[in-house]
Amino acid sequence: MTRIAAAAAMVLCAWTLSAATFAAEMKGNWTLAPSHEAGQVQFGLYIRNDNDNMQSSSDWPVSAFQGLDLANRERHDVKFAVVRDAGRFDCGGYLDQGEGAGFFRFTPNAQFVSNMRAIGFDGIDENKQFAMAIHDVTVEYARQMKNHNLTNLDTDKLIAFRIFDITQQFIRDMRSEGLTATDADKLIAMRVHGVTPEFIAAMKARGLKDLSIDKLVALKVHGID
Repeated sequence: MTRIAAAAAMVLCAWTLSAATFAAEMKGNWTLAPSHEAGQVQFGLYIRNDNDNMQSSSDWPVSAFQGLDLANRERHDVKFAVVRDAGRFDCGGYLDQGEGAGFFRFTPNAQFVSNMRAIGFDGIDENKQFAMAIHDVTVEYARQMKNHNLTNLDTDKLIAFRIFDITQQFIRDMRSEGLTATDADKLIAMRVHGVTPEFIAAMKARGLKDLSIDKLVALKVHGID
């Protein structure tokens, strides 16, 4: 693993350990606010206890929120659900002018672990399942990544892939640039540091040759453009 990929893995590990502290409760607080992205809202989940706290906040698609009326701008009570492969978030609270807060309870999908095991992903405890629900790691997504014959791919890396938006198209684009793009850690490193097909093409156009993934990441790390 490269130093950069290791750093990305440490960030993921720290989040997972924090989530593990609270997963037994499977309940906490949520917040919602407008997003700068069309068709998205900023959705936050927070869990606290006497020892530590966990929070996750990111853009979620509006279509994910079942039973939520964002068109009503008046203050009103709400109940809605987010149903994902790994489990279900049932939420209650209020909205006012498109912003709101309340409480949630998470119910794991009883079939998720066995479905993931069937395609080769083991070791999914309730804490990891909770994280997979937050980041929308689906069985189909796991199958797609498996089909790309990646090395070092496990359940933690699947979560990291979702966090850093590693898609099938991203893998295809990297391979079309002549990179092997088979190491899960290096794919994460490229995403973390913004190695794009456009960046690779620009470096090639300036006469740089034998550009490995490690070299491309190093160029980005040191601000060479």
